[in-house]
Amino acid sequence: MNPIIFLHGALGTAEQLHPLTAKLNDNDRIHRFSFEGHGEAAEKDRPFRIEYFADNTLSYMDQHEIDQADFFGYSMGGYVALYLAKYYPKRVGRVATLGTVLKWSPEKSSDETAFLDTDKIEEKVPKFARMLEEQHPEDWRKVVLKTKELLRYLGENPNIKDVEWKSINHPIRIHIGDSDATAGLNDTIQVYNVIPNAQLVVLPNSYHPIHKVDTKILAQSLNEFLHM
Repeated sequence: MNPIIFLHGALGTAEQLHPLTAKLNDNDRIHRFSFEGHGEAAEKDRPFRIEYFADNTLSYMDQHEIDQADFFGYSMGGYVALYLAKYYPKRVGRVATLGTVLKWSPEKSSDETAFLDTDKIEEKVPKFARMLEEQHPEDWRKVVLKTKELLRYLGENPNIKDVEWKSINHPIRIHIGDSDATAGLNDTIQVYNVIPNAQLVVLPNSYHPIHKVDTKILAQSLNEFLHM
């Protein structure tokens, strides 16, 4: 069976996924790393972009002599995995996602960047600011600002356009919380209906943040899907 690479979400690091991977079978197949500029991963003199995060993933695979991998991606990490499936299909086996925004537009970007103000984060949610500082000790504010710019860019330049989803032929299992206001259940279902080999799992009593997801049900789904 393929190795499984876990890809973290925006503002996160590889450690974000540890509570989930601890619940999975075959931990010797699991790989995690942080995208450039996140956590301890070195920053590069370029903006955050999905294609650059995909390059990070391919470089990790090459360094670990992984020809093909299965993927789980949370939020932004899921979009990176789907990008790889579209543009590097031979490097990808199965893809599972959680809470991934699949339909990008300027309006969606505006909604998602509204709270990404570092001063307001420090003032109104200081606990979140401290968490970001622990995760990104070099400069958490820079991570927030570069993420904000990435989301604005995605709104104008989606890496996968609505008409392109049908070209992804890999086995895909899309997970979304029934109360996920970020990914949006309706938007997710629209894309799910277009991807040829997609499956949809709606997690009950679950929201967008990964710590507010029913990880027991999610782990059961991943153990099943990634062992088919």
